[in-house]
Amino acid sequence: MISLDDVLSRTVDDALPLLTIDEFFLGNDEEESLAPNQWGYGRPALAAIAERLRSVEAHPDVDWVRVQLHDETAEGSDLVLAEAVAVCTSLDAEDLAGLVDTDWLESDGLVEGYVVEHRVGAPAVPEGSRVLSITWD
Repeated sequence: MISLDDVLSRTVDDALPLLTIDEFFLGNDEEESLAPNQWGYGRPALAAIAERLRSVEAHPDVDWVRVQLHDETAEGSDLVLAEAVAVCTSLDAEDLAGLVDTDWLESDGLVEGYVVEHRVGAPAVPEGSRVLSITWD
């Protein structure tokens, strides 16, 4: 998992970087760093979520997957905290929701675009694709 210092070094004008699946999940054992309100109430473990997201990213109609960080990451937390997961895809929302299995993730579903307003390091969105975000509340 990427360190908090590395995240903060990539922050530009309070905009947090988007992270790859490995940057956020690999070696991350802080279960409350993503959807803490669902942890212990049905949300799968981070390792299982990472595995699912890797399979989503490998789908031929998915261009990339990135973790959107929560503002609290830069506002005094000592953890790298996720707000949502962005998926760049040509799939429609219903098909992506099925591929991701938002019910299994205990997610609130998908929203169009990014959830985090200020971000850096966003990959290009190819023509015919768009960004949908997996959200938790």
